[in-house]
Amino acid sequence: MAQTNTPAVHITKPSTRMSGMRAMRVREAVTGYLFVLPTLVGFLVFALGPMLFSAYLSLHEWEIFSPPKFVGLDNFKFLPEDTRFTAGFVNTLKFVVAVVAMNTTLALGAAVGLQTKMPTVLRNFFRTSYFLPVVMSMTSVAIILSFLFHKEFGIVNYYLGLVGIEKVPWLASSSYALSSVVLATVWKTFGFDMILFSAALNNVPKHFYEAAEIDGAGPWQRFWRITVPQISPSIFFATVIGIISHFQVFDAAYLMTRGGPGDATRTLVMTIYEDAFGSLRLGYGSAMAMILFVIVMVLTIFQFKWGQKLVHYQ
Repeated sequence: MAQTNTPAVHITKPSTRMSGMRAMRVREAVTGYLFVLPTLVGFLVFALGPMLFSAYLSLHEWEIFSPPKFVGLDNFKFLPEDTRFTAGFVNTLKFVVAVVAMNTTLALGAAVGLQTKMPTVLRNFFRTSYFLPVVMSMTSVAIILSFLFHKEFGIVNYYLGLVGIEKVPWLASSSYALSSVVLATVWKTFGFDMILFSAALNNVPKHFYEAAEIDGAGPWQRFWRITVPQISPSIFFATVIGIISHFQVFDAAYLMTRGGPGDATRTLVMTIYEDAFGSLRLGYGSAMAMILFVIVMVLTIFQFKWGQKLVHYQ
C-alpha cells in the first residue's frame, strides 16, 4: 500500500503563548508610561513638588539668606491678627461671589439668546464677540479697562456725563474699585461659560420643548423646568471651576489698582505674593497659601456633596 505523508503539526506550548502575551503586555505598558511620562514629570516638578515644599515652609521661618527655622504653627497663629490677610480674604470672597454669579447669569442669558432665530452670520458675530476676550491676556484687558474706567478721560464717565451723572472715580475710590475689577474680570471670562452653555443647550432634546408648549407651558416655565435642569451639569461644572480659579485672582486687581486704594482690592494671592516675594517671608507666605488651599478644597468638597443633589443627569 502506498503511504501518504501527512504534514507535521507544530503545537505551540501554552507556556510559550503565555510568555509571549506577557511580553506584549509589558511592551504596551512601557509605551503607555512613556507617553504619560512628560505630563507626570511636569506635575511632580511644577505642581506636587512646590505644594509639598510650601507645606514644609509653612511650618518654618525662612528668609532665603538664612537656613529654615522650624516654628511649628506660629505662622498660622499670626494670620487672624494680620489685617492685610483678613482684608485680602474678605475681598477675595466678595470677588468670587460677584464674578461667579454674574458670569453664570450673563453666560446663560447670552447662550439662550443665541438659540433664538437669527441669521447665521449674526449669530457667529455675537458668539465671536463674546468669546474674544477669553483668548486675550489679562494684561491687555486690564490696560484697556483701566483707560475705560479712568475718571477724567475714560469713555465710561464720558457717556455717564451725557445723561447728567457726575464723574465716578472707578479705580481711585474704595467704594468702586473692587466693582471695577469684578466687571473687568466678568468681561474677560464670561465668554467661556457662554460657549459651554451653548454646547449644552444644543444637546437638549427639542421634543421636550414641543411637548411643554403643547401642554401650555410659557417661556419662563420652559426655561426653569426644562432648560435649567437639562444643562445643570454644565452649570455645576462652570461654578466649580469658576470658584477654584477666581479664588486665585491676582493679575486683574494687581494690574488695575495694585490692591488699592488702601486695601480695597487687595486679594489673598496678592498678599501671599507680597509677603513671600516682596518681604521675603517665605514661611509666612506659605502659611497663607496653605490656608487658601484648604479653603478651596473645603468649598470644592462642599459643592460636590451639596451641588450634586441639584444636578440632573439624563
